[in-house]
Amino acid sequence: MNPEQLRAALRVYLVLGSPNCAGRDPVQVLAAALDGGITMVQFREKGPGALEGASRLALGGALRRLCTQRGVPFIVNDDVALALELGADGVHIGQEDEPAALVRQRAPGLIVGVSAHNQAEAESAVAAGADYLGVGPQYVTRTKLDAREVQGPAGLRRMRDAGIRALLVGIGGIDAGNAAAVLAAGADGVAVVSALTQARDPRAAAAELSRVTAAPLRG
Repeated sequence: MNPEQLRAALRVYLVLGSPNCAGRDPVQVLAAALDGGITMVQFREKGPGALEGASRLALGGALRRLCTQRGVPFIVNDDVALALELGADGVHIGQEDEPAALVRQRAPGLIVGVSAHNQAEAESAVAAGADYLGVGPQYVTRTKLDAREVQGPAGLRRMRDAGIRALLVGIGGIDAGNAAAVLAAGADGVAVVSALTQARDPRAAAAELSRVTAAPLRG
């Protein structure tokens, strides 16, 4: 996948696992979101009640097959071995996870995304070969219990102004009401969790996000 293809894929990026889906079947939630127009998926099976072992592998496989059928890239959070077993398109890692350079060695050819919360982390990730950076939290979020201080779109803008030219996706508390501000600050796309996984109608919520992000307001 070349940079322009990846940039397009990052536009509406759904991050999900069973703990995020309010008791609903994650496969059904994903199917509805895909119908609504999401462009990339990350399997993040973490938090209270997260599946383990064979159950986790089975869910990942089901989500992977659905993404393959729809032609949408499938990323695995923080588990290179699982990504390789599932035939994922990429891996996303945080600052406390395996270094990006080592992930690149273990999984050549896969997309590597890295979470970055400030300029130093962004520069380090780019130097290590990250294909894109997840920047946040943009807004208040309860999805991650260890979430850092809210950066807001201004934090993302500071990265751009300081010379970071990598592909950036904003994450943290984003929904259709505030996604445009994240794009205007310099993001190439938005990553969402509860805005879709806990929506009454995930398809409609995804369609609205797709509409809002269709014409990025880069400023």
